[in-house]
Amino acid sequence: MSERTSGILEMTFAMSLIGTLGIFVVFSGESPINVAFWRCLFGAIGLTAICAFKGAFAYKISLNQFLLAMLGGIALTTNWVMLFYAIGHASISLTTAIYNTQPFMLVCFGALFFGEQLTLRKLCWLAIAFCGVVLIAQSKPELAYAEGSFAVGVALSIGAAFLWAVAVVATKKLNDVPPHLIALIQVSTGALMLTPLASFSDLPTETSAWASLLTLGFVHTAMMYTILYSAVQKLPTHLQGALTFLYPSVAYATDYLVLGQKFGPIQILGIAVIMLAAAGMTLGWRLPFFRRPSPFSHGKV
Repeated sequence: MSERTSGILEMTFAMSLIGTLGIFVVFSGESPINVAFWRCLFGAIGLTAICAFKGAFAYKISLNQFLLAMLGGIALTTNWVMLFYAIGHASISLTTAIYNTQPFMLVCFGALFFGEQLTLRKLCWLAIAFCGVVLIAQSKPELAYAEGSFAVGVALSIGAAFLWAVAVVATKKLNDVPPHLIALIQVSTGALMLTPLASFSDLPTETSAWASLLTLGFVHTAMMYTILYSAVQKLPTHLQGALTFLYPSVAYATDYLVLGQKFGPIQILGIAVIMLAAAGMTLGWRLPFFRRPSPFSHGKV
């Protein structure tokens, strides 16, 4: 098997895994803070074993690198808490759709912190994605299992996407640090941060709840990180971007098939608009109303 084929299979498996995360959050029956805490704790245990196996502990990390990784861990963990709360308000599908605006926030951060070019084409795709969010936010879907305020769920999803972008920016500045070690520091930071907030007086009594929490920690965190990082090292960026869209697709499918969530035309249109915009921006699609640049022009769209 070629390295490219191996990378495609690994990326496909990793994105499919993360697409099923939401149903395990719902099945656990725990509060968002408790789910995030156990995910961090079990993930840290799994990543410790992975780091030991791969020799990541031999790396001499500096204090600045360690603090930056911790900052990323705070952002990543808070992102998880907000995302899990959002699922309880707006369902897995709609939360995932709005959360999929992450690439646009990352593009804005790239322009601010890394001097990356913010082109007119990217801004247009961002505007299109925003229209999709507005469509979803203006709708009042019938939710199969989510309770609470739908508007709160939309706001939490946007906040979670913003914090994910913060975590990525912090991680991007740690190029020389082994990725598994970064992940271990991040989830360990999250476990310590959530310890005072987690509830230990009413622990789950059902085996299914513990099975869901263990799966989130060892499978959706430790294993997923390992497989994803391996795929990233083997695949070109454009192919990584294309395969990333398996994540929301699997999330929508599992939400419908497992939890029975259904949506009307407006919600489906909003999801499709966000997916189209994210795909167009990630894969560099040219918008039809932009003329193809002249061969003598050096401008970029």
